[in-house]
Amino acid sequence: MNLKSFGIPLLFVMMAFYSLQEVSLVYPSYFPKPLYDFKKNPLKDSKIQLGKKLFYDPILSRDNTVSCSSCHNAHEAFSHAGNSLSKGIEEGIGERNAPAIFNLAWQNTFMWDGSVTNIDVQALAPINHPKEMGEDINNAVRKLNRSKEYKALFYQSFGDSAATAERLMKALSQFQLTIVSTGSRYDKVRQGKAQFTETEIRGYQLYVQNCSSCHTEPLFSNYGFANNGLPINSELKDYGKWNKTMEPEDKLMFKIPSLRNLSYTYPYMHDGRFRTLNEVLEHYEKGIEKSATLAKELQKPIVFNAKEKEDLLAFLSTLNDSVLVSNIEYQKAGK
Repeated sequence: MNLKSFGIPLLFVMMAFYSLQEVSLVYPSYFPKPLYDFKKNPLKDSKIQLGKKLFYDPILSRDNTVSCSSCHNAHEAFSHAGNSLSKGIEEGIGERNAPAIFNLAWQNTFMWDGSVTNIDVQALAPINHPKEMGEDINNAVRKLNRSKEYKALFYQSFGDSAATAERLMKALSQFQLTIVSTGSRYDKVRQGKAQFTETEIRGYQLYVQNCSSCHTEPLFSNYGFANNGLPINSELKDYGKWNKTMEPEDKLMFKIPSLRNLSYTYPYMHDGRFRTLNEVLEHYEKGIEKSATLAKELQKPIVFNAKEKEDLLAFLSTLNDSVLVSNIEYQKAGK
């Protein structure tokens, strides 16, 4: 058979075949099994690359000025460092701090209030939000289908050149699922490639005694929900899960974030009210506001002396992943 006679169509078939080969999520042996069901949406290199391009493309916003990466910067552990609240199109200001996005395969609820329970549809929330990307998903799909480049990429990824909302969402989730934070000093210690200092050991012991019930290692969050005693912001009037469910037990319940990469992901809390970790520690010592749903672990203040704070902060710094924030595989092509 003379393959040359098939010309360019055969080339596209071969490209589609190789790009649809499955890839595995890489993570260390001490991590738990991911919660995400990869059987329903297996990782494929072409879909990951399509998702990455979409993640960095402002075409998904109404005025083509804001991309997912605008609030989730790869150099900041995919957070919006320095910004208390997310920023969107037309100088819009969102209602919450943009959470860092890494280790998503080990989570089954998303957003500060857990209102999204499937990462494969999570991107709908910021795309549709009028103060974030402000776009109708159907219009976003129409824009993609007018692009020759995207038609080729969707063909490589799905064997069909048509962009759809489902394919758009799944491509975005594929890229985000590959953002895994496992390159910190803590991880090197767990892998036997480094040792903690005496200060870090003392800090680790303080973490175990005071923080680990909610911020469980190795992910450094149980990714549940808790009321950590923050006074209500009178302007935002954000009551967490209760805003959606109106159930009394959900009042002031917010998703517990990971303690990984804290140096890159300030300010802290759902509304970004604390600029420094010292302010966070001061809250747990002096600022807890009691209410019916306050976490049982916080019924009494958590008090550290100056030396203990120094030790704890030293340990927390071992959770910063410089490999993650410098990984060119996660960054926009050409940057």
